[in-house]
Amino acid sequence: MAKVDIELVKRVMERNQVDTKVMLQVIEDIHMEMDNQPDEEGEKPVKKQFVFLASDPHGELEGKDLIGWVLQIPEEDSPGLTEERLFRSAYEFNMTKKGRKLPVRTIAEVCENVSQKISKEQKVWIKTKEPVLLLRTSNKVPILAASKEKD
Repeated sequence: MAKVDIELVKRVMERNQVDTKVMLQVIEDIHMEMDNQPDEEGEKPVKKQFVFLASDPHGELEGKDLIGWVLQIPEEDSPGLTEERLFRSAYEFNMTKKGRKLPVRTIAEVCENVSQKISKEQKVWIKTKEPVLLLRTSNKVPILAASKEKD
């Protein structure tokens, strides 16, 4: 619905020679209605954090190929709850008509098939439908790389 400035309404009523008493009553009614209306801005966007990083300073993951999915969860929530949220998304999806025909049984199927609407209700945002390769890092920058940049 379009919002109209109260001063504009006042000018239009003056131009149409509306009685001053009636005009003031209308303006007052508009102010009262505006105060009683809830804000139409809706929910504010949730601050989110990405989940999927492996720091491996001791080399325990060396030689192992790991895959996974990039997800986002609310910033203040624990990443440990992510898997549970995916389980709830799967359950909600399996309750739908499409889910009853083709239920999801694995995390991969959840990430590929569950709609954004369902996962958003569970406060998990799936960023990659296909699994991505996990790269491990020693979390250190070699000294040689820094000295070459200076040259």
